[in-house]
Amino acid sequence: MKVVIVGAGNVATHLAKALLAANVQIAQVWSYHYANAKLLADQVHATAIENLAVLDKTADICLISVKDDAIAEIAQQLIDFKGVIAHTSGSVNIDVLSGSANYGVFYPLQTFSKDKELSFSTVPLCIEANNDITLQLLKKLANQLSNRVVEIDSEKRKILHLAAVFACNFTNHFYALAEEVLTAHQLEFDILRPLITETAAKVQQSLPLTVQTGPAIRNDEQTLKKHEELLLQQPQLLEIYKIVSESIKKTR
Repeated sequence: MKVVIVGAGNVATHLAKALLAANVQIAQVWSYHYANAKLLADQVHATAIENLAVLDKTADICLISVKDDAIAEIAQQLIDFKGVIAHTSGSVNIDVLSGSANYGVFYPLQTFSKDKELSFSTVPLCIEANNDITLQLLKKLANQLSNRVVEIDSEKRKILHLAAVFACNFTNHFYALAEEVLTAHQLEFDILRPLITETAAKVQQSLPLTVQTGPAIRNDEQTLKKHEELLLQQPQLLEIYKIVSESIKKTR
């Protein structure tokens, strides 16, 4: 199987490395910035290209891994591609690729950073296709990379992506807010790392609702009031604290 990759960001980088490790041939890598394409292509023994017009027409699959807003524009430039075209977005409908004959979605449900290695075999791969032949091809590729391949349509994938934003992006933002609170009082973020690790470990075995702790779930009004007083000089954080605390109270 021969694959070309359109994009050279975090997702594209991890995906390309996983393909290489699975002995899948990566023919070409394209990016808006040729230097980025060259950097990734060199790592996965592929050819970097500057123009999509020279995309390898003999490739079996073209994986589009660019920002969501750019997928439609890229897809328009690939309508003559004879293989399967698939994007890697969690929130973009499969129909954005409908100008092609065979198309689908190849969405890895994970947070990626270029410099942080991870095992792709544990990453859930969510796939969708416009016909069964395309689905089987994407499934075959997915099974070479991951131990968990899930068929999921665009509507449910949007819900999944929304949930992922709460579970990952918002949670990480809360870490940043916690750091802001600590820094304002000359305390180091490092002291929270064991707590963060244990909290994440709990939900590997239990549902989040059953392991909720803290003053809001206990309805500890005195502690809540003290926390709010500490945030009086940070009105945005105070508002967030109140909203989240009320949300937790309602789950009791």
